[in-house]
Amino acid sequence: MKIGIMQPYFFPYIGYFQLINAVDTFVLYDDVNYIKGGWINRNRILFNSNAHLITIPLIKASSFNKINEIDIDIGNKKNKIIKTIKQAYSKAHFYSDIFPILEQLFLYEGSNLAAFLENSIKFLCNFLGIKTDIVLSSGLVKDNNLVGQNKVISICKFFNATEYINAIGGQGLYDKKVFSENELKLDFIKTDLIIYDQFKNEFVPNLSIIDLLMFNRTSEIKNMLLQFRLI
Repeated sequence: MKIGIMQPYFFPYIGYFQLINAVDTFVLYDDVNYIKGGWINRNRILFNSNAHLITIPLIKASSFNKINEIDIDIGNKKNKIIKTIKQAYSKAHFYSDIFPILEQLFLYEGSNLAAFLENSIKFLCNFLGIKTDIVLSSGLVKDNNLVGQNKVISICKFFNATEYINAIGGQGLYDKKVFSENELKLDFIKTDLIIYDQFKNEFVPNLSIIDLLMFNRTSEIKNMLLQFRLI
């Protein structure tokens, strides 16, 4: 059994969804500390041919709080980001198909950040035909005194996993020898260079999944989910 564990991200890039698609169970790490300046409540879209940051405003977000303890500033979140996406992609190939979906996701009624992210990630996985089971780490029975790779290994053991797949950025955090000693194979997913037309301008890579959805057919994105290597 293959397992992946990541913090819930805000409309993440294709590599995040490749990881979900590559495993049997994906754990949304919602009960770890919020990281300022990361991808939990912000991402990049294409705006006037450049990468442009969109951010969900939060209420008193602190790195001392768990992700699932933080609320979204609902009064400010909806209109500004939706307006920016509309301005950025109104002439994109699949705008008329995708914009109503994004608008509906932003209309999610709850204020909890983790719940909002869980809802959007699960919806997009279903939209892209990803069948992986997605669960919240906060709902698992585990030793919360453990940290780092020891905690990850304990979650893997909870699911009787045989392989743990992590994002390529985790190479400095996880030791293949330690995982092997715990009867777990450890691999890192490296996304291939994926290029597609963006208004015929110079390509801007690694943007939010929003960008892929605006410029590519769902069938094309499903093929992109397989464009990676395990190392």
